[in-house]
Amino acid sequence: MTVDGSRPAAARRGRPGYDQQSVLAVAVAAFNRHGYEATSMGMLAEELGISKSAIYHHVPSKGDLLRLALDQALGGLESVLQDPRSHTGPADARLEFVLRGTIAVLTDRLPFVTLLLRLRGNTEIEREALQRRRAFDREVAALVDAARHEGSIRKDIDPRTTTRLIFGTINSIVEWYKPGGPLTAEKLSDDIIHMVFDGLHRR
Repeated sequence: MTVDGSRPAAARRGRPGYDQQSVLAVAVAAFNRHGYEATSMGMLAEELGISKSAIYHHVPSKGDLLRLALDQALGGLESVLQDPRSHTGPADARLEFVLRGTIAVLTDRLPFVTLLLRLRGNTEIEREALQRRRAFDREVAALVDAARHEGSIRKDIDPRTTTRLIFGTINSIVEWYKPGGPLTAEKLSDDIIHMVFDGLHRR
């Protein structure tokens, strides 16, 4: 009761607040579930429980949500290649560092990398992202080739086959890995590295 005997006004229960990152997280989940083109801003507004105009307060367009999401994935991958450890030392050690870093990005930013790997290249934003992804893939392929020429990995396996198998193994993580499950990201990284290099090191 207040001093004048009236009851205090009930606190307003507003919609939960969102920042750009939380809007982005919901958008990425929807893009992965329905596909980017099939996801409308109206669908996102409904999932968030806010109006479409409230979403536009955070981002100018659906395309900007896609660009931000892809930057999360590609920025993480590109930062691995920018680390000095990817450029110094024997080629097989550099390759292992980059592969471990790639796995760490996939497990840490799983929804964003999932979106990247499912791109079809239907929009300019997607095509730009695919160009960045191909540039990353070429850098890793060059490390495989360098390690092969150094003699630290086997030369009897076609380097293109080696590269495709490595990418296939690592990229498959987005389809089956469950964060928070019994398999930790660190153990997953160790297992993949052991599998790759135990099959590639000269005996």
